[in-house]
Amino acid sequence: MVKLLLILLVGLTFESTGVVLLKKGITQIGDMNGITAAEIFRVCKAGVMNPQILLGVFFEALFFVCLLILMSRSDISFLWPLTGLSFVFATFAAIWFLGERVSTMRWIGVVLIVIGAAFISYSQQAKEKPTIPPASQSSATHQ
Repeated sequence: MVKLLLILLVGLTFESTGVVLLKKGITQIGDMNGITAAEIFRVCKAGVMNPQILLGVFFEALFFVCLLILMSRSDISFLWPLTGLSFVFATFAAIWFLGERVSTMRWIGVVLIVIGAAFISYSQQAKEKPTIPPASQSSATHQ
């Protein structure tokens, strides 16, 4: 369980790093001037050439690798809600690296996400383990 949570924390760090880099890169490219084929092409072309966007995509890919590892080793009903902690990581990253201000309402949302993640983590620990019948009981039924 600890190993899975460690992989999750590393993955969430990759994911929030990717989001910050993508935001910085798209800010460098500038706003879209409408939704036209030419404007979409301009933004995509600029994005493919922007180092911060490319690095952001790389970190998002690392997060995806962590997610695949976690999916292979844990229940999706446990794992997927915990990926919601990426909102918490992204909020702190936005404050520290992008200088964003976070409203009280958003902080309440962050706290609720943390509470939900704590419930999910606790439910995994409290999950019933399959019981194996004692050997003496098993052999008595076969006689």
